[in-house]
Amino acid sequence: MSIRPFRDIKRRKTREINVGKVKVGGANPISVQSMTNTLTTNIKATINQINEISSEGADIVRVSCPDEPSSKALKEIIKHVDVPLVADIHFHYKRAIEAAESGASCLRINPGNIGSKDRIKEVVKAAVDNNCSIRVGVNAGSLEKDILEKYKEPCPEALVESALRNIKILEDENFQNLKISVKSSDVFLSIKAYRLLSKSTDYPLHLGITEAGGFIPGSVKSSIGLGTLLLEGIGDTIRISLSDNPVEEVKIGNEILKSLNLRERGVKIISCPSCARQGFKVIETVKILEKKLSHIKTPITLSVIGCVVNGPGEAALTDVGITGGKNGNNMLYLSGVQSEKVLTNDMIDKVVREVEKKASELNNLK
Repeated sequence: MSIRPFRDIKRRKTREINVGKVKVGGANPISVQSMTNTLTTNIKATINQINEISSEGADIVRVSCPDEPSSKALKEIIKHVDVPLVADIHFHYKRAIEAAESGASCLRINPGNIGSKDRIKEVVKAAVDNNCSIRVGVNAGSLEKDILEKYKEPCPEALVESALRNIKILEDENFQNLKISVKSSDVFLSIKAYRLLSKSTDYPLHLGITEAGGFIPGSVKSSIGLGTLLLEGIGDTIRISLSDNPVEEVKIGNEILKSLNLRERGVKIISCPSCARQGFKVIETVKILEKKLSHIKTPITLSVIGCVVNGPGEAALTDVGITGGKNGNNMLYLSGVQSEKVLTNDMIDKVVREVEKKASELNNLK
């Protein structure tokens, strides 16, 4: 059982590109990205973090390559991970070439910062020879000097002009295997820039609110900014930028997509905020269930409601539901139908077993 979307989002049509095994753009699912914060030269730590990020549900992971040892370390790192890697490159064209030759699936660059036309040609050749896509990454904090002088400050028009300029540099080299981002730490500036860019090109768009801050403010800003654009059908791949563990970025990114019915992955918990009517400790129960069910990747809905006011109605729309009752007698629902009463002390284990059982059943149907 799954909740039927009240509204289907009509996504903007874009070109399809490949980032390794992940297709971005076109009619493909919106992918979730994150970025490592380990030293890339610390190969073991970087591999461990990439695999942790991937396990949480990231489709693509970006790795910083500020120097030659970092870009060449990708060759060994790639052997031990199962997710496409994007090499983050700034200024030095040789790092881009080295990263492509080491097996990166995508290069994040600003062609205008790479240098001469000959250097850009070398980077494009390396990308083509190694089946490597490119992300043109424009940031409000690092716009070209002449564009800043023209517009006096970062604004949507400035970001889009920079993006289109950098796109043309690549198109002049007959390279079109690319995606674009126009990020700012300002939510409104970012939204307007992406809206304007979406009308100016059909390349796939990488969404993000850059330097969004810590876990709570960054999650809120990203949810507002990216959620607004995604509701309008804009965006083909996303990254939540948090001053936190990269795994948290993936969690938030997936939750944004799940809340808009743009992704189905793992257990979607519908729970009440709790009140004096609750028949069990809802907040504590939800936290425990989130941890105990984090290993499940199959899309399943679970309602956890503390009383009978909204509990039966929510349970009728979920695969598994639990509703608080009097004297610790809580009602378990399976596929929207009352199943049995469950004592509070047995409730968490019972719910976990039923969710795991449902996941197994759904997997067997595939």
